[in-house]
Amino acid sequence: RAIKQLGFAEFSFPGATHNRFLHSIGVAHLASEAFDNIFRTWRFSAPEVRSRLKTALRLAALLHDIGHGPLSHTTEEVMPRLQDLQVTAYEELRGERTVTYDPSRQANHEDYTIKFITDSSLTDTLELHFPGISPLHIACLIDKGLQSPDDFFRDQQLDFRNILSQIISSELDADRMDYLERDAYFCGTNYGKVELNWLLSNLTYHTVEHEVHLALNRRALYTFDDFILARHHMHLMVYFHHKAIIYEELLNRYLASKDCSFFLPADIEEYIKCTDYALYQHLGSVSNEWARRISERRPYRMLFELHSAGNTERPEKIKQSLENESVAVIHSSSQARLSKYHTASPKERSVTIFVVDDYDRQAKPFPLEEGTQIFARYEEIRQIDRLYVPPEQFTKAEKILLDQGL
Repeated sequence: RAIKQLGFAEFSFPGATHNRFLHSIGVAHLASEAFDNIFRTWRFSAPEVRSRLKTALRLAALLHDIGHGPLSHTTEEVMPRLQDLQVTAYEELRGERTVTYDPSRQANHEDYTIKFITDSSLTDTLELHFPGISPLHIACLIDKGLQSPDDFFRDQQLDFRNILSQIISSELDADRMDYLERDAYFCGTNYGKVELNWLLSNLTYHTVEHEVHLALNRRALYTFDDFILARHHMHLMVYFHHKAIIYEELLNRYLASKDCSFFLPADIEEYIKCTDYALYQHLGSVSNEWARRISERRPYRMLFELHSAGNTERPEKIKQSLENESVAVIHSSSQARLSKYHTASPKERSVTIFVVDDYDRQAKPFPLEEGTQIFARYEEIRQIDRLYVPPEQFTKAEKILLDQGL
């Protein structure tokens, strides 16, 4: 409740003060809708099997973001090393996933999420109220690298873990479905609005070698295209708004400075106290220049913006020219890809989503990326380069820009 969904975005969109609690409730609801639509005609071996799988899914959806730090991803810069967090659920995987679970690497919000679920006071609550579901089962739907301790996800020789995990995190997950519409609503924009009911009603399944995969009916492919583009445009026009970006840059500079005295604790119960409000209070109590600019709402002002499809030398040349004239400059570069799943390597890619056709009996299921041109048409990276200067130097910087024809 005390972690805002969009961090600094409220300085650009005053209505964007919604929190991750609202989002999590929404994801749990949409995950339930997805489950009911996908398995509306499926006959499990017993009613309790359906109930336990759906409950585990709902809990994973509800808790998928619980490890987020204050002001979203930026504060991951001051998270402890993974070994200090002591995520016991990872211990069994040491040696199997040495890259992902390298104990010397810096922890991230996903590590805190798994810690909360499997080894905190929340764990006791989950075990008390959901005796048939282990907290590790819930964690397995959030982190695909975790090993399930038993055959919890299996029924009638079929494994349902893939499809349940895909409902939580994939190209077509309940997380994206909720935050796109919710963020668009609170920001007051039309970006992010899609036909969610049509997508949900056309979700289904496809079985490959005893594993159940998420699938989409062919008739909803056009809506899927809109869904993917909506997310892409939300990043470019809302999440990458120039004012939110500069505040994130200022915070990042404070967190990386030698005199930064704000760190996120490894103690999971102490971590609960690290809210947006606690961070804002801290920023207002220190003398660091970057912290003061945030707390006093005196961010650098955008002087230059360039949209491109890749790296360009022009922003750095302008930055150098300004610095030569004793103007302080912050260069930010925001990049957006249409899909992290589509561009991932085969080993990194999430389990495949299939397209099926209920009205063409001869059509065979095929991977989602083969049924749409959206990925090929938007393959390139979209990049936004911006140069910011102190507001008190803006007039000088603008004159240099014009005089030198930059």
